[in-house]
Amino acid sequence: MAQYLIRKLEHFARLLPEERGVLDALARQRTRRVRARDDVIHEGDAPQFINLVLDGWACRYKTLEDGRRQILSYLLPGDICDFGAPVLREMDHSIGAITAVTLAEITFDAAGQLLTAHPRLMRAFCWDALTAAAIQREWTVNIGQRTAFERLGHLLCELYVRMRAVGLTRGASCDLPLTQGEIADTIGLSVVHVNRTLQELRNTGFITLGGRELTIHRLDALERVVLFNRNYLHLSREGRHLDGPDEPSTLPDATRS
Repeated sequence: MAQYLIRKLEHFARLLPEERGVLDALARQRTRRVRARDDVIHEGDAPQFINLVLDGWACRYKTLEDGRRQILSYLLPGDICDFGAPVLREMDHSIGAITAVTLAEITFDAAGQLLTAHPRLMRAFCWDALTAAAIQREWTVNIGQRTAFERLGHLLCELYVRMRAVGLTRGASCDLPLTQGEIADTIGLSVVHVNRTLQELRNTGFITLGGRELTIHRLDALERVVLFNRNYLHLSREGRHLDGPDEPSTLPDATRS
């Protein structure tokens, strides 16, 4: 159940079999299915659980009084929707399902016990939270400084690399269940401008997009053109130094620092 979360956390720390088992058991305790386009939780609601995405796509978003919406981040399998929920009295944004989503609802007490009993997991979750903040900063730069072509290409590179990190890509392809309207709400463009920019990306031979599937044909080249530096995703096991010198490792010698 927690396979994608485990794969992601292992970019930050080397998890022991016991720790993987604890995460999997926690994800199985209570699950919830949310239909596509329904909200997981609304802005203003008091959070009752920490939500872990087991399957499907969701997003964080805010809506203005006149109905305009800004998508703040995408939540993919293995992502924690609301790590800070235990300290919030009410949500300051909404979480919506892009596709049908399966969530593990983790009680605050269970999360607290997990982090207290397993310091290595606590450090890995802290890395994950810091990475989420880094992604948010990158999105701010994306909207504020990049051209339309760079914004859209950067977003597609990020989603592909994040999906690949947890084993959800198929060669150069991955799912992309987003409408052009949702992409527009993400990168601050009109739907017409998004459509035009998608055509430009197709015509340059960088991507194929259809049937809710994205294929990036020249990832390295696209990354250079759209100024995508994946360092903000922290996927190169920087977290390995957090393991103590006497702790066992499941990594082969060739991959150790």
